[in-house]
Amino acid sequence: MCRAPFYAALIGVSLVAGCADKPPAVIEDRSVRAEEDIPEVRQATANITDYGPQLAAGPDYVVVPGDTLYAVAFRLGMDYRRLAELNAIEPPFIIRVDQTLKTAPDVASAVDPVESPPSAPAESSVVSDKAPAPVVAPVTRESSSGPPSHSLSTAKTATPNVPVDEWSWPTEGRVSRAYSEERHKGIDLSGSRGSPVKATAAGVVVYAGTGVTGYGALLIIKHNDTYLSAYGHNDSLLAAEGQSVQAGEVIAGMGSTSSDSVKLHFEIRRNGRPIDPMTLLPKR
Repeated sequence: MCRAPFYAALIGVSLVAGCADKPPAVIEDRSVRAEEDIPEVRQATANITDYGPQLAAGPDYVVVPGDTLYAVAFRLGMDYRRLAELNAIEPPFIIRVDQTLKTAPDVASAVDPVESPPSAPAESSVVSDKAPAPVVAPVTRESSSGPPSHSLSTAKTATPNVPVDEWSWPTEGRVSRAYSEERHKGIDLSGSRGSPVKATAAGVVVYAGTGVTGYGALLIIKHNDTYLSAYGHNDSLLAAEGQSVQAGEVIAGMGSTSSDSVKLHFEIRRNGRPIDPMTLLPKR
């Protein structure tokens, strides 16, 4: 009697039974990848502009042609009045080419003086015949030499400190990128090249130029002592520094300067700090 087929069958049954006790092998699903692993997303992320403060407070800043006090404060993310105070610059806030601006208080002045313990009362009072030390006025850091860094028309236009009754949308495009406190200090609005960009409220243009890195052709409007608005990436600037503008007035043409797409980057700053414009703009 041949037992080979019998033993072969028996071994096959044993193998099947042994495999039945083990869980099936897990096949890794690679159809879903993390966003950062997708080349297209990684490239798009690399193209995202970080808006907001561009200068570190502390190092002195040397004024270049085209600067305004407002533009330098904008790049620092600080109130223009604070920057003027640090440098003893009075209104109309004229700064000059090659002027050195202090961007943070001196360490010595930032530390509270240590109070000395009260001295013991003298046994006899002695009246000093020395005259009191004269009061020295703060030295203005504005350079008397060198030309103004921008048109003096800005300096000649006063801004009434009146509240903004109503804010309006600067363009009709949809919001393509929302405000982010960490990376995106405003909102982006889509549109076609040349679409009208309008002043969100009445005010005075305090900067018009391309000197703020990452914003392209930029306009900054001062509405009052508290609020500024900024309009970036324009192809054309239709308002000049020092010009008074009304709410809804066309001030620029939408474009793509310093950007990979046509859009308006729009910011509102309160006391020098960016806030979410959606908290002030009317709902659509």
